[in-house]
Amino acid sequence: MEYIIICLAALLGSGLTLFSGFGLGMLLVPVFGIFFPIEIAIILTAIVHFLNNLFKLFLLGKSANLNVVLRFGIPAILFAFLGAYILSLLTDMQPLMDYQMGNHIFEIMPIKLTIGILLLFFSLFEVVPSLANIQFDKKYLPLGGILSGFFGGLSGNQGALRAAFLIRANLSKQSFIATGVVIACLVDISRLTIYSKGIINHSDHFDYTLLTLATLSAFIGAYFGNKLLEKVTIKTIQNLVTVMLILFAILLIMGII
Repeated sequence: MEYIIICLAALLGSGLTLFSGFGLGMLLVPVFGIFFPIEIAIILTAIVHFLNNLFKLFLLGKSANLNVVLRFGIPAILFAFLGAYILSLLTDMQPLMDYQMGNHIFEIMPIKLTIGILLLFFSLFEVVPSLANIQFDKKYLPLGGILSGFFGGLSGNQGALRAAFLIRANLSKQSFIATGVVIACLVDISRLTIYSKGIINHSDHFDYTLLTLATLSAFIGAYFGNKLLEKVTIKTIQNLVTVMLILFAILLIMGII
């Protein structure tokens, strides 16, 4: 049963994240977490995420905007390390509050509350008519990379912030997706570098058959998502990103993810 559930989550998450720029990790971590300890679930998700990004890079990489990759991606990587370092200093951070829904207790953490508010702010550029036509000047790309990388290193949720910024950077649909994939690959490399010790320590506990099938499922999702890309417009992608940002922000603020 775990094979079916995890592979289905990988397939759907990969197809979704191709358009939105985020979502695969959001789906896979809790699903892997049902069947594995959370530290192993995070590592397995990171491996599937990286391999899937490499596959998407093969499919779409030629459409990436190199200027955006450099101006956004380099600050993102550097500040992801800074965010991860600060996280190591704040491991005992206390939640602002907690509450119970059914049998589950959820905690509202300061960092996730901050990210959720930022995501809701970026969502306003799509849902408020007077802001809908505003584009971010390319001189602000490094700032977007700094915010995305720093909060990604601090909480692991950099994909949503990256998508929120790039979707307003006046890129074509192919360039938006391909540029995000290249940046995500660079961030994944830095993240796996940090996780390398854990990968070695927990390698005996990995289910390599499941890991392979989950990765192949993600490949299938990305492949068919790429086929569908030809039939959608940049406005469709913008609307999807907006809905995902708002949903993701609400779940973060509520402490559900």
